[in-house]
Amino acid sequence: MSLNANHTPFKTLSDGELLGMVKSNDSMEAFEELYHRHWKNLYSFAYKRVRSKEISEEIVQDFLTNLWASRKTLAIKTSFEGYIYTAVRNLVFNYIAKETRRKAYGHFVQLFKADTDNSTEQEIDTRDLQHNIEKGLDGLPEKCRSVFELSRHENKTNKEIATELGISEKTVEGHLTKAIKRLRVNLNSTFWTL
Repeated sequence: MSLNANHTPFKTLSDGELLGMVKSNDSMEAFEELYHRHWKNLYSFAYKRVRSKEISEEIVQDFLTNLWASRKTLAIKTSFEGYIYTAVRNLVFNYIAKETRRKAYGHFVQLFKADTDNSTEQEIDTRDLQHNIEKGLDGLPEKCRSVFELSRHENKTNKEIATELGISEKTVEGHLTKAIKRLRVNLNSTFWTL
């Protein structure tokens, strides 16, 4: 006998019972109850860490979308609540790591774009710095360079890059990390002090 909203008081069920219904019956009603039960607290949890309404909403929405998409194969070894907070925390960490890399890149770009007195020496320094950045990018493997340029020059998200290049978001993150490390090495003698 299938359970539906007319026969089941969803609000009285535990998270585990609701999740069981989601996994076995594809119960959208049970999923919606979980959604309404936890959305606000997950949003607050994310917001305290990223301080952006839009980003917090996007993180929680991404998590819940992934939760529904993976409902059939989901294996939770802790409590449901422990699982969802850990998952959202990981998404927050990924976002912060990505922003840190983006800001680091912005930092060294600003250094060579900063106002100068246009002296010959400064112009040469700026040209040398730009040359070192280009040299660092040229030394990257093709896929790594493509990922970096899509991220930094076209401002594409990791998800957009992954879709465009047919690779996973994890691979995109790996390429960006590799590119930043390579640029740090190339620019270290010029100005990198982080």
